[in-house]
Amino acid sequence: MVRLFVPIPEPAPPEVTLSGDRRHYLLHVLRLGEGASLEVFDGSGRAFDARVASVDADTVRLVLGPARHAPPAREVHILQGLPKGDKLEWVLQKGTELGATAFHPVAAARSVVKLEPKRAEERTSRWTKIVEEAARQCRRNDVPLVHGPRPLVEAARALAPGTTLLVLDEEESAVPLGEAIRSCAPGAPVALVVGPEGGLDREEVSALRALGGRPVTLGRRILRTETAALAALAVMAYLDGELG
Repeated sequence: MVRLFVPIPEPAPPEVTLSGDRRHYLLHVLRLGEGASLEVFDGSGRAFDARVASVDADTVRLVLGPARHAPPAREVHILQGLPKGDKLEWVLQKGTELGATAFHPVAAARSVVKLEPKRAEERTSRWTKIVEEAARQCRRNDVPLVHGPRPLVEAARALAPGTTLLVLDEEESAVPLGEAIRSCAPGAPVALVVGPEGGLDREEVSALRALGGRPVTLGRRILRTETAALAALAVMAYLDGELG
């Protein structure tokens, strides 16, 4: 069934009105007209069967059915060192498919990319649209939160109490990621730190340790920055029964 992301208030009203980009997308990309059926998801875990009740020059009115709630999933935060090019967009898209619930683009000591405030705001807006579209395509009812870029240690310090902080460290060999995940309480939130192309600086690893971070390994191979987070998410999804 055709799906459309629409923020819905709580409690859900019997109908919603679309305008602007969402109206355009429904009419000219999805090519739906009056009487058409679709599924609406609100990004917070709810989905609704919906019907296009009316179309006019500026708006589209949708009638909503009862809400369906997705089962709660483990919170998984990705603290991704800002990489070059479009690698972060790949991590956002595929990470959404693999179950990440929040992305934190972070400036690490070895990050080449530097974003001025205006540019960072523009990129965050684009990144948010990428995860919304990825959630629609993979049939998630929730949409991961994309935080604005900030320094790595600052982002780690801002994580909610009780979040297990795991640092993907190429110099770690004793603690596999899977072992660290199995030692977490079932369903407890986890944050994964991934360095940029040059990896993490030793001072950063020490600072993360001081915050309770635990270095872990993904195995003997050195993975690219855009691969590491996705491999870690796949491991977590498997252990949580979401894959395989």
